[in-house]
Amino acid sequence: MGVLHHNSETTTAVAPSRMFQAFILDSHNLLPKLVPQSFKNIGLIEGDGGVGSIKLINFPDGSYYKYVKHRIDVLDKENFMCKYTLIEGDSLGEKLESIVFEVKFEPSGNGGSICKAASEYHTKGDHEIKEEVFKASQEKAAELYKVVEAHLLANPDLYA
Repeated sequence: MGVLHHNSETTTAVAPSRMFQAFILDSHNLLPKLVPQSFKNIGLIEGDGGVGSIKLINFPDGSYYKYVKHRIDVLDKENFMCKYTLIEGDSLGEKLESIVFEVKFEPSGNGGSICKAASEYHTKGDHEIKEEVFKASQEKAAELYKVVEAHLLANPDLYA
């Protein structure tokens, strides 16, 4: 099994605490409402949302993928950091065993935040992951950050 690493950063005009609450703690409610074309529903199937909990994300009918499950490995509310592992789903395909994601929101100095994301792709056997996969994943995440950012800027009392 190989492990491939990828890091990215995205800046937003929203404070780290609000981005973390919206994007991590309340994602199961917020993301299906904001981007129903990307998320049919998100729900907990094990646990209370804390460490060890497992979330099931279902994608809309007609999407390329049907579902994924991820396990929350670390949830640091004081430092606005979450680490979770994609453990099951058709997006893993024949090449991937799992994907570990770490997301951290840090102050940017202007009232906004910097989202630092790291991912580890754990491959089955000697499979290789092409750079396009990393870029596509990073672009999708950046799009989601911008959607959440726009919603929070339009609703300044939300998650305040």
